Amino acid sequence: MSRGDISWDYPQPYTLDVRVSTENIDGLQHTNNTVYVQWCEQVAWAHSVSLGLDLDAYRKLDRAMAITHSQYHYLQASREGDEITAATWIVNWDRRLTMQRRFQLVRVSDGVTLLRGAMRFACIEISSGRPRRMPPEFLDGYGEAVLGLEDKDLVS
Repeated sequence: MSRGDISWDYPQPYTLDVRVSTENIDGLQHTNNTVYVQWCEQVAWAHSVSLGLDLDAYRKLDRAMAITHSQYHYLQASREGDEITAATWIVNWDRRLTMQRRFQLVRVSDGVTLLRGAMRFACIEISSGRPRRMPPEFLDGYGEAVLGLEDKDLVS
């Protein structure tokens, strides 16, 4: 199966390709669950960077999108050598303080979804850690990527 044949949960995913390495394997001889979470974080961050919102921009603005809640459904195991595509979407936001992302991890060889996940974020002032409105740069940068789906539970 090719990456173009993958059945994504939502249109136009932002993706990151990874390969399961020896370091990712746990005592049960499959990819440790925490590695899936790390891949979700990595693809989310890479997506933000692609939108022009990297760590330097966050620091300059004294703002960041901080995770307030996350949820993962582990559906299948992966093993050493498997090629995985991690996908993310910004599915909704309130244009003020919060946004929601979805994740899907797929094994490329057979197109099987290994994980579905979701995160809620709140905009914070980095210097104080307190919630603050999204600056115009966040509205411009993230705005182009928001799917605008109906607000639902994190993972169904």
